[in-house]
Amino acid sequence: MLTNIVDLIVHIVGNLGYTGIFIMMFLESSFFPFPSEVVMIPAGYLAYKGEMNLVLAILCGIAGSLSGAVFNYYLAMKFGRKFLSKYGKYVLVKEQTLEKMEDFFAKHGHISTFSGRLIPAVRQYISLPAGLAKMNLWKFSLYTSLGAGIWVLILALLGYFIGSNKELIDEYLKVIIVTVLILLAIMILFYIRIKMKKGLIKKWRKS
Repeated sequence: MLTNIVDLIVHIVGNLGYTGIFIMMFLESSFFPFPSEVVMIPAGYLAYKGEMNLVLAILCGIAGSLSGAVFNYYLAMKFGRKFLSKYGKYVLVKEQTLEKMEDFFAKHGHISTFSGRLIPAVRQYISLPAGLAKMNLWKFSLYTSLGAGIWVLILALLGYFIGSNKELIDEYLKVIIVTVLILLAIMILFYIRIKMKKGLIKKWRKS
């Protein structure tokens, strides 16, 4: 599926340029189900061909991702849980999805706005519980930019170094996703371990 989409998206990304990257990554980062893989991989490929600047493409991708996430954040913060529950289904945000995101955010805390950006089907919606919780905007923007930056960088470099071999792109993408998820699981466990130690220290001091 990815190889078929790339043919079309490469042409679209090439025509729309950096503005197109920003817009499509904005959509991908908001509630619109637009896959980032078919934006940043072709952008990296176009940079490989000398038709784009790799650094600018990556920066536009990160900026678009952050803007889409902030849009979701403010949407949730301004209109609240009832609004999302009632009208979310019209923009593909189901009640079950919202509940899962709230559980994920509650379980992992603010760091989930970083880690969630690296998980498919989570990165688009993790901004919603952050907005509902009125998470500090600067901290939210920092974590989101870091998480989105890693993902955008991986995809852009994938397109750049593999070049026009779409079969290899498809193969390596699957490997990268699995690797990222494993590393993410290790990072989350390490983070939880630190939080538990801090909690035990606080209890010990109070006692």
